[in-house]
Amino acid sequence: MSRYLFGGILAAALLAAGSVQAHHSFAAEFDANKPITLKGIVTKIEWTNPHVWFYVNVKDEKTGEVVNWGAEMGPPHGLQRRGWRRDTLKIGEEVTVIGSTAKNGSKRMNARRVTLTSTGGRPGQTLDAVSSQGSNP
Repeated sequence: MSRYLFGGILAAALLAAGSVQAHHSFAAEFDANKPITLKGIVTKIEWTNPHVWFYVNVKDEKTGEVVNWGAEMGPPHGLQRRGWRRDTLKIGEEVTVIGSTAKNGSKRMNARRVTLTSTGGRPGQTLDAVSSQGSNP
């Protein structure tokens, strides 16, 4: 009996350690010294733990090239406490996102604030994105 109990405790500890390792810190992936503001059209939304991600097509004003950016927000429960709902962002709506770029140069960012523009259900409303960066300046 104690062998099964020990095995169960060991398995639970290993699972917990794996999920803690999978969660990253802001500083490991994003650069607070490289702020960015993007305006574009929402193409995809992933409302899942541990972070909500959404993707935006952004047009480069100089070249006309459209690039898809990924924006990480906080966890669903944190966003809900700040007024977000699963359907706050909709595919095809325009948003302005303020945050920090990825350290590796990829088209990813950690979002601090998201403003829903005139195409959305709440035109002009700015919502806190529950950034893992900490304080929202």
